[in-house]
Amino acid sequence: MPNTSRCCWGGWSSEREVSLRSGHACADALERRGYRVTRVDVARDIAMVLDRLKPDAALMMLHGKPGEDGTIQGVLETLGIPYSHSGVLASSLAMQKDLAKTVMATAGIPVAEGLTLSRAEVAERHVMAPPYVIKPVADGSSVGVFIVTENHPGPPQELIREDWPHGDRLLVEKYVAGKELTCAVVKDEPTGVIEIVPSVKFYDYEAKYSEGGSNTSSPRLFYHCLPGSPKVNAGGACGAWLPGREPCGFPLRRPHRGNRWPLLPRGQHPPGMTETSLVPELAAFAGTTFDELVQWMVEDASLDR
Repeated sequence: MPNTSRCCWGGWSSEREVSLRSGHACADALERRGYRVTRVDVARDIAMVLDRLKPDAALMMLHGKPGEDGTIQGVLETLGIPYSHSGVLASSLAMQKDLAKTVMATAGIPVAEGLTLSRAEVAERHVMAPPYVIKPVADGSSVGVFIVTENHPGPPQELIREDWPHGDRLLVEKYVAGKELTCAVVKDEPTGVIEIVPSVKFYDYEAKYSEGGSNTSSPRLFYHCLPGSPKVNAGGACGAWLPGREPCGFPLRRPHRGNRWPLLPRGQHPPGMTETSLVPELAAFAGTTFDELVQWMVEDASLDR
């Protein structure tokens, strides 16, 4: 059995809770596989901590900033510690929804109509005809997201709160009604597509990471939708994975009418690895257990990703 030290991560972003849950689940899986694991709750002194620990590899389970925006990846490159998931450039690009949309649209991938504006501009008036969606440019897990309908006389005034924690640049997109789908690539192969049926009106952070927050239909139902879909092409456009790289999930929305697949503009790397996460479920459908998936992640760790 392998007996090599690994690191898992926590962090300080708005997605801290799911980072800890994913990290602990993966650490448990590695210990079951015989690895020596050091569990690191990332703080501002992370460079000094890692330099002292000198791990053989870092398993990246740090969601949001600074784990998905290239910051930690740069630290690991500087320290010469192999790590999982995407590299500095791909992480930085994929985390910025507006920039990722530009790259994807240039590659011919359909994306929703949208604007990138300051928080003050979005809070002042309807910047596009409702319905539309407001989301932070560089947060994930649906934190700070609002759906503005025709019944709203103006934009949400929560945006002008002094303690607003999600940054001053917001992406406003035309609302696209349809089915919520998530697909994933594991070991550079598409694994299937899951339809998400929320038990609440909006598939927000609580629905994503709470038991009973959603029901998911079998990946088999949508498996044949994958060949040639934007899911596979989008990763290449952003450089978010290369052959042998880590799992990366992409949320999709299939409109009620028409054949276009607007892409919700942010790859998830690392994807959630909790008991309610969808990428492990997709991997299991493809014949890879949770423990096998986590072991592959650390064995694939490298530099210059």
